[in-house]
Amino acid sequence: MATTITMPQLGETVTEGTVAQWLKKPGDAVEKYEAFVEVSTDKVNAEVPSPVAGIMRELIVKEGETVPTGAPIAVIDETGAAAEAPEPPAHGPAVAVAAAALAPLPPVVRSSNGNGASNGSASHNGTRVSPAVRRLAREHAIDLSGLHGTGANGRITAGDVIAAAAGNAPVRAPHPATAAAVAPPAPAPAVATPELIPLTPARRLIAQRMVESKHTAPHAWTMVEVDVTNLWKWRTAAKDAFERETGTKLTLLPFFMHAVAESLRAFPLMNASFHENGIAVHPHVNLGIATATDGNLVVPVIRNADRLSIRGLALATGAIVERARNGKLNVDDLSGGTFTVNNNGANGSVLSAPILVSGQAGIVTMEAVVKRPVVRDEDAIVIRSMMNVCLSLDHRVIDGAIADGFLVHLKRRLESMGPAGSL
Repeated sequence: MATTITMPQLGETVTEGTVAQWLKKPGDAVEKYEAFVEVSTDKVNAEVPSPVAGIMRELIVKEGETVPTGAPIAVIDETGAAAEAPEPPAHGPAVAVAAAALAPLPPVVRSSNGNGASNGSASHNGTRVSPAVRRLAREHAIDLSGLHGTGANGRITAGDVIAAAAGNAPVRAPHPATAAAVAPPAPAPAVATPELIPLTPARRLIAQRMVESKHTAPHAWTMVEVDVTNLWKWRTAAKDAFERETGTKLTLLPFFMHAVAESLRAFPLMNASFHENGIAVHPHVNLGIATATDGNLVVPVIRNADRLSIRGLALATGAIVERARNGKLNVDDLSGGTFTVNNNGANGSVLSAPILVSGQAGIVTMEAVVKRPVVRDEDAIVIRSMMNVCLSLDHRVIDGAIADGFLVHLKRRLESMGPAGSL
């Protein structure tokens, strides 16, 4: 029986996907739950597992080609009995990858890094290995570094691990770098040329989304200075005990997020989206956190952030940022954001104008905390810990008065926080 595989929908707002790499070619055997294709969107990369065991008959979509979700991408001739394979890892909601009669399977979802390799797959001697194969190797105590992969581009498959467990696996040949090490060095080029770094599918889609955001939403920008001296003292006094109790570092970010969530409640139009037939004001405050990974940027979401305490925000943020940097985000983690915060100050930035996340009316940054001389009452000059807070906004949704009111409210909330507060 032939089974048609379709492009999965990797997120509620995702309408298309790109075939980044075929892991199988026509004529190859495909085991049930074995990854057979890598799919990329602007949000995540995903290894799609096969819902059936069989033989790959046809690859409908070429590598690098983008098609709508639900479009056919491949055909597999199903065999009578499914080969034994490890259960697929549960990394999020199920994704439909086959015909409607088949039960949907969860892809292995992860953020991508700048060189095209994914954070969700380990690399052994330059060859990526899926989580399912790694787990099978652990169960059979197989050292993957010594295996020769028989999959596409030398990829190590579940069959390779099973063969190794039975003592029938070929040994990996010496790496080409060994021969290159003894070869005479090539002469240096007469003229140095710039290095061209190829665009990964994720980076290409991020670029497209950024251009779309700037062309679609009329960006405006504003900023306030905030005196965070008392807040900084509070965080400094509480951080050691907090880390001992929870195992999570207490940064300034959850304090900032708490104040942002309260300010969004006071100015609900900031927590909105523009549509051609009106402005949608969201009932929930779902804060996206701009997070840098290796060569990439993702925006995981803390849902119902206005219902969490500073302590709750610190724990939720620490957990989701760690998953982002380890490439373990699922689709739910990356969808549903209504407003975004960005901690540029962690990198030393003192002023920035971020690009809006598509569909959101605002993104606000916390910049570096810098001690500066400040004039206070009766012209006294004192040293205070100061931080710039920058806001980019969609001028179709928000006018200057609302934006300024939001920032003033946020400034007052941050300046009112101090050691007497409760986490």
